[in-house]
Amino acid sequence: MSFKLILVLLAFAGIVGIAVGYFLRWIVSLGQKGSVELEIKQMLLEAKEEAKNIIDVAGKKVEGTEEVLRAEFKQKEENLLVKDRRIVEKEAYLDKRQIDVDKEAERIKEQIKEVRAIKDASEKLVEEREHALEKVAHLTEEDAKEELFQSLRKNHEDDIAVRLQKLDIEGKERFEEKAKEILTTVIQRYGNAVNNELLSTSVPLPSDDIKGKIIGKEGRNIKAFERATGVDVLVDDTPGMITLSSFDPVRRHIARIALENLIVDQRIQPAKIEETVKKAKEEVASTIKEKAEAAAYECGLHSLDPRLMDILGRLYFRTSYGQNVLQHSIEMAHISGMLASELGADVGVAKAGALLHDIGKAVDHNVEGTHVEIGRRILEKFGVEKPIIQAMQAHHEEYPYETIESVIVQVADAISGGRPGARRDSVERYLERLNDLENIATSFEGVEKSYAIQAGREVRIFVQPEKISDLEARELARNVANRIQSELKYPGEIKVNVIREQRSIEFAR
Repeated sequence: MSFKLILVLLAFAGIVGIAVGYFLRWIVSLGQKGSVELEIKQMLLEAKEEAKNIIDVAGKKVEGTEEVLRAEFKQKEENLLVKDRRIVEKEAYLDKRQIDVDKEAERIKEQIKEVRAIKDASEKLVEEREHALEKVAHLTEEDAKEELFQSLRKNHEDDIAVRLQKLDIEGKERFEEKAKEILTTVIQRYGNAVNNELLSTSVPLPSDDIKGKIIGKEGRNIKAFERATGVDVLVDDTPGMITLSSFDPVRRHIARIALENLIVDQRIQPAKIEETVKKAKEEVASTIKEKAEAAAYECGLHSLDPRLMDILGRLYFRTSYGQNVLQHSIEMAHISGMLASELGADVGVAKAGALLHDIGKAVDHNVEGTHVEIGRRILEKFGVEKPIIQAMQAHHEEYPYETIESVIVQVADAISGGRPGARRDSVERYLERLNDLENIATSFEGVEKSYAIQAGREVRIFVQPEKISDLEARELARNVANRIQSELKYPGEIKVNVIREQRSIEFAR
């Protein structure tokens, strides 16, 4: 009984303990909750105090900013008022000036009317005076001018001739020294020899036995060679020589290389001919490329189209009046560069225009038109810049001079072609030109005799002194030069020298 009681008491005591524990925990939690609320209230008070302080500081700053803005606004208002006052004053001044200008314009109009009236009156007086003089002198105005001119010319012919000569000398002396310096340098640098212009090439034969091999059975080898190269082969014209004839210099060069290789190999038959000609074409194509690249490099032009370079290189095999056209173009490029540098022009454009000026000659056997027009079409096709085309197209005056570089290229062409030793004519053309020079000179009235001298670069004219005066001799020289320029084609320039010699002869008996 006592054990059960004890267990009951223990259970009761445990329940009571648990209840007391929960009660104590509740009491503690209530105390903690009260302290947290106190802390929150304290933080709210502090936050309100801090917000009040921030608001006070912000208010003070706003008040200071408002004061500054008011001062700035007031200053700007004052500035605007000053500017408005100035604008009003300027407008008033301009209105006053406009009134003065209008008055001055009216005054000038009145003066213009007065001047015109005075001018009309003076012209009328001059006209009336001229009519009166014409009635008295029985001469028109033109007749009086002509008579006066002839009188002055007769009385002062010597003075006029001396003055004209003096003006010529003074004009030449201004530019002659610089021109001589430039041209002398150019001619000394490029005074090289030239090759004759030919339409045929001769290949020597080591012996007459090889001639039969070249001809072949029933001429089959020579026919195969002509068909493969496009040239005419002349065997019997010159002993020990074979002549290759064609208007295309590239074909002649290919044929010459192929024939020389066949002669060395001596195995001459149609298949071998075709193989040798093919190799010769490849060799010539390589030569064309090398010559074009060398020319462009020498002239400082590095941006030319490769297809344009292939055409340019063909000029290496072309000659004009005995002058190699590619070398002539390189020479012109250097001359143009020096002239452009002296004159302040575009050196690159002048050089390119000079180097490409005769590019049409590379294909003029295959395309219709002048080499200038063909060259223009080639350059336009390959996208060459317009200033370069303008520079090259006027070198034969087929197109007008549009830029200073076009004038430079034309001058360079004349210098390169006209320098001593640059070109050679055939004997027939040379003699024909000399004869034409003398015929033009003797066709003028008062000419006693004429001689073409210095390889056709000077024509010396002797006039009859009783028919031609000193002043008329100068006019004659100019007229002869104009006729030569318009009627003849020639490289370089021709000097016209008119000589008037007065001789008085008496006999003592």
